[in-house]
Amino acid sequence: MDVPKVQPQPASRKWRLTGWLLAAVWLFFLNQPLGTALGQAEPWRKWLGVGSLVAFGVAYVLLFEWARSHRQNGRPIPRARAVVLLLGLLVLGLVGIPGTGTDWMTTLVFVATGAVFLLPGSWALVVVALAALTPLVAGYLLPSWSGVSGVFFAVLLASFAMFGVAALAQRNGELRAAQQEIGRLAVAEERARTARDLHDILGHSLTVVAIKAELAGRLVEVDPSRAATEIAEVEQLARAALADVRRTVGAYRGVRLAEEVAGARSALIAAGIAADLPADLPELPADRDQLFGWAVREGVTNVVRHSGAHRCTIRVGPDAVEISDDGRGPTSEDAATGHGLIGLRERAQRLDATVSVGRRPQGHGFVLRVGLPAGAR
Repeated sequence: MDVPKVQPQPASRKWRLTGWLLAAVWLFFLNQPLGTALGQAEPWRKWLGVGSLVAFGVAYVLLFEWARSHRQNGRPIPRARAVVLLLGLLVLGLVGIPGTGTDWMTTLVFVATGAVFLLPGSWALVVVALAALTPLVAGYLLPSWSGVSGVFFAVLLASFAMFGVAALAQRNGELRAAQQEIGRLAVAEERARTARDLHDILGHSLTVVAIKAELAGRLVEVDPSRAATEIAEVEQLARAALADVRRTVGAYRGVRLAEEVAGARSALIAAGIAADLPADLPELPADRDQLFGWAVREGVTNVVRHSGAHRCTIRVGPDAVEISDDGRGPTSEDAATGHGLIGLRERAQRLDATVSVGRRPQGHGFVLRVGLPAGAR
């Protein structure tokens, strides 16, 4: 069975807004270079500084949101594109030097945090180290830039904080991926359940309908009254099968052992097979009663379809149910791979029961047995 693919669900509006706020909150670091740019006497320096900072801020927010979207949806961030975008941020910071002066190095805080969010750990560590050391080296080599050493601590603190934000986005993406996987598996399980139930229901009902219709065809000339009775029963079976399908689609399909034993009698007699059935049934818990009912349905269906038997025997105890016949039975391959038996085994596993299928120990015939472990309640 093909397992359906669950499309990633878009992020909620609240979370998208949160993402934008997480990106924009870092822009307060630009207040110092912005004040420097606005204080420039020469208009071209002022507007170059302000324009470069505005472009830098917008680019950073867009870059952050782009990376956050990739992380949240479980998509890998293209490394080459991330490096190019970070270099673009650095260039925008450098362009503003005539207007922002030494305060341009505040933009290194954003380059470092962007690297933490976009790049693998070792790459990000290199970028953070270079961004942190740049103001120290510049202050040592250029005495006029000695006042920017505070950027060193800003880079380290902001990078550490961004590491937490990146981890949060990563975990959120993993959580959404896990939820989608759970949803995918739930859909697959529901499809398997529906397919199993429809096979069990229609396989049995249509087998009996076919046998009764064939019997009615043979009797229509020699015993019209009994042929009419068989046709009426075919109609009842068809209506019951339709009701079963509707209940299955509605997800509340169930069987009862007593009903299945009664239906087995009718199906076996119609197929010309002598039915040796229990006169009384033990009181069973609801889940065990249902499991044994499915076992009787599957076993009798196989007897009618494949066995060529003359006699079928059903035995029901508190801990086991057994359906046997004196025919040739299905092949071992059919017994192992049949859809009905696969479904029966799946149901049995829920109660820790075992399903055994094979030849009878003595003589000809086949036996299907479903048993619970000793002491099970």
